[in-house]
Amino acid sequence: MRALLSVWDKTGLEELARGLAGLGVDLVASGGTASALAAAGIAHRDVAEVTGFPEMLDGRVKTLHPAIHGAILADRSRPEHLATLAEHGIIPIDLVVCNLYPFRSNPSIELIDVGGPTMVRAAAKNHAHVGVLTSPTQYGEVLAELAASGSLSDATRHRLARAAFAHTAAYDAEIVAWLDGGGVLGPTPDEAERELPPTIHLTLERAEVTRYGENPHQVGARYRVAGTHPWWDGVTQHAGTALSYLNLFDADAAWRLVHEMASDAPDRASVAIIKHANAAGAAYGDDLGAAYDAALAADPLSAFGGVVALAGDVDDDLAARVAAGPQADVIIARSFSPGATETLRARRKATRLLAAPAPEPLGRAIRTVGDTALVQSPDELLADPAGWSRATTRTPSASEMRDLILAWRVCARTTSNAIVVVRDGVTVGVGAGQQSRVVAARIALDKAGERARGAAAASDAFFPFADGLESLASAGVSAVAQPGGSVRDAEVVAAAEAAGIAMVMTGERHFRH
Repeated sequence: MRALLSVWDKTGLEELARGLAGLGVDLVASGGTASALAAAGIAHRDVAEVTGFPEMLDGRVKTLHPAIHGAILADRSRPEHLATLAEHGIIPIDLVVCNLYPFRSNPSIELIDVGGPTMVRAAAKNHAHVGVLTSPTQYGEVLAELAASGSLSDATRHRLARAAFAHTAAYDAEIVAWLDGGGVLGPTPDEAERELPPTIHLTLERAEVTRYGENPHQVGARYRVAGTHPWWDGVTQHAGTALSYLNLFDADAAWRLVHEMASDAPDRASVAIIKHANAAGAAYGDDLGAAYDAALAADPLSAFGGVVALAGDVDDDLAARVAAGPQADVIIARSFSPGATETLRARRKATRLLAAPAPEPLGRAIRTVGDTALVQSPDELLADPAGWSRATTRTPSASEMRDLILAWRVCARTTSNAIVVVRDGVTVGVGAGQQSRVVAARIALDKAGERARGAAAASDAFFPFADGLESLASAGVSAVAQPGGSVRDAEVVAAAEAAGIAMVMTGERHFRH
């Protein structure tokens, strides 16, 4: 049996090589792999001995030779292939161990591997006879199987071949993404071409399987773009049952919102309670306990079974406070003290406790619709409140402006049509996901009740008619933020003037579907 070793990542290489040698496998190695084996005192043949040619072109050509690829690609079930090998003195290669240059770490022409992918693909194509290892995580199981049976099973070779093709596909996708950014020539001046290239090549690797999908009869999993480590990879679950698809979806929405709130008001503590990806309550406070109480009081009925996001560390006292509140499906925070974990685990056995790092910025958004994908740039809050234009005679007061900023922030992360009412740093009314903007306003005001008097409100898109604004005015809302841009803006502004409302135009819409 002969094995060809040519790896960039040397993790586990020495153990694998010694294990193979101990099983009587003849080792062939190239370049840096051969040097590593020599340094470890492991007997092997250099690729140059097999091919009769030295490495050339600064190492660009090492393994691209019939003595290598004929040895990998020969179909052992075809006598004519075996005869050809014998005619040219080529010894078959039964195992290829190869992982590729880490292109993502430092994209460059020199890290575009040619020989590696060629060997991997050749071995994977001929997996009926050849095993191919592309990750150190595979070494142990393969050594164990070889030690136990002397060869690899059809099922193992099939599984390894699939992983190999996924490995080269991900590698090629990284190169395409680099070229979309300009490659060695630098970024393309066409911004649209960078955001929406002619093709998008994503390789997704399964990170975890969820309890079920959106509903119990569906299966679900979390995938990540191959080679990346999104913030979810850094999450530690301290308690509770396994996460479901919606737990992940809603916790992501909650964690991102509460971090955006914290960036808007770094001197305040921030808490968001999310239900079905929309805020049931979001609030600022002097500390996390006060912020939690305020967010919960905003809509305690909707908070049941939701996600509680706390932008900070949960200590024993805060845990007792949260445990006394409604059942939460997920509590996510920066960390939990040992006492907090025990308190919440004892009183909320099913609740998932997630300690999480800060989320990374959103990237290109891709949504599938059957076999169609809708692609867009991320929805970022671009307009600085300092640049909002005043539409009415009255200017918002400092406190109204703070509430308008929170209302606008939450509104942008709420399913359209959306109206959000905020008073004293707390969302007292959220109307989400309505076909009619005026109905969204009524829902928000119904939740707010008397708390709407003197409150600020935001609308994720312009008021098409004055009726939505008039509903807010009749409830006592004193300041409103909206994008503007309706043909009836003048009517809406006139209604605000008549009611003494301070209105600002943000200049940007935030529909969310």
